[in-house]
Amino acid sequence: MALSPESPLPLPDAPDPFEALLGRVAMGDRLALRAIYDQAAPKLFGLALRITGRRDWAEDVVQESFVSIWHHAGDYRPQLAAPMTWMTTIVHNRALDCLRRANAARLASAMPLEEAPEIFFKDEHDGPAELAQASEQARALNRCLQRLEPSQREAVVLAYLQDLSHAELATRMRAPLGTIKSWVRRGLEKLRSCLEATP
Repeated sequence: MALSPESPLPLPDAPDPFEALLGRVAMGDRLALRAIYDQAAPKLFGLALRITGRRDWAEDVVQESFVSIWHHAGDYRPQLAAPMTWMTTIVHNRALDCLRRANAARLASAMPLEEAPEIFFKDEHDGPAELAQASEQARALNRCLQRLEPSQREAVVLAYLQDLSHAELATRMRAPLGTIKSWVRRGLEKLRSCLEATP
C-alpha cells in the first residue's frame, strides 16, 4: 500500500537514551548521572514508595540506588535488560534491603535485653544480688544498643545473639563483607565506649 505524502515514514527502533547516558556514567560523567536522575527518579521513587510504604525510606532507597548506579554503570549490559528495567531492579532490591533492616531493628527494639537477662547473663547458681546486677547490666547494654546506627545494631545483634559469621551476615543483610566487618567493628567500639561511660 502506497503512503500518502502526509504519512510519516516508519522509523527504525530508536536507541534508548538511558543506554547512552549509562555509558557516559560508566566513564565518570556526573552530568549524565544527573540527567538520568532527572528523568528516572520520579518513577523509581514511586516504586520505592510502593514497596517501603514510607516517603523517608523511599527517598533513602532512591539515593542508595543512584550511588549503586554510579558505581556499577559499567556492569550494565543492554543485551540483558533495558536500562529502566536494570535500574528498577536495583531500586527493588534496595527497597527490600531497607525493609529487612527496618524489621531487624524493630526486632532488636521489641525484645529488650532486660526482659530476658537470664538468656545472656544468668548462671544457675546466681543469687538475688547477682541477678539484680545482671538485670542492670542487661538494661545498660540495651540502652547502648539503641544508640547504634540501625545497620550497626542489626549486625551486632545477629552476630552475637544468633552467632552468625561475617559471611553469613553479608548474605543475610545483603551487604559487602567489608561493610559488614566495619559495621560490627564500629558497633562494638561504640558499645564498649557507651558501657564504659555507664555508671
